[in-house]
Amino acid sequence: MKREIGYWERAGEGNTGATLEMAAARAKELGLGHVVVASNTGATARAALAAFERSVRIVCVTHRVGFRKPGEDEMTGEVRRELGAAGVALLTTTHFFAGVDRALRFLQNGQGGYHPAEIVAMSLRVMGQGLKVAVEIATMAADAGLVPVGREVIAIGGTGRGADTAVVIRPAHGQSFFDTRIVEIICMPRA
Repeated sequence: MKREIGYWERAGEGNTGATLEMAAARAKELGLGHVVVASNTGATARAALAAFERSVRIVCVTHRVGFRKPGEDEMTGEVRRELGAAGVALLTTTHFFAGVDRALRFLQNGQGGYHPAEIVAMSLRVMGQGLKVAVEIATMAADAGLVPVGREVIAIGGTGRGADTAVVIRPAHGQSFFDTRIVEIICMPRA
């Protein structure tokens, strides 16, 4: 089988429209009914609503509360209500590759360091931050019961803001993470 992969010259939000367009086209070709998209403020989730057919279930995974500042939710209640009313499932929880491993790394007494989950995350970043995000949010959505486990879904991540990476993935639950399979790379940054 031969497939084309889209490559962007630079990572970042400038690729959002084209990334979503390519992902939506591939979802239609494959008859996939689930897409997981990372969106902190809701902008990328709104764009996904416009790009994907209404029959596709959109799951939006946000940053956890307190990601940037303690107690702060980057997505406003108004945006949450808007997306929910449009049928988007929202998931806000601890990131799969963070949790207690990140807390250990951030220890102030010099006892920190990288731990297994963060080593896996760093290994995925070798292919780009957007790919790491796509894999992570697919796992989180599977653990929340928002996408099917072991069946193909589209996962869309980005570098900083927006979307620049899309994959077809068969997610596994976190406890079976290494059963996850990236089936296709739809697009990603070259740099």
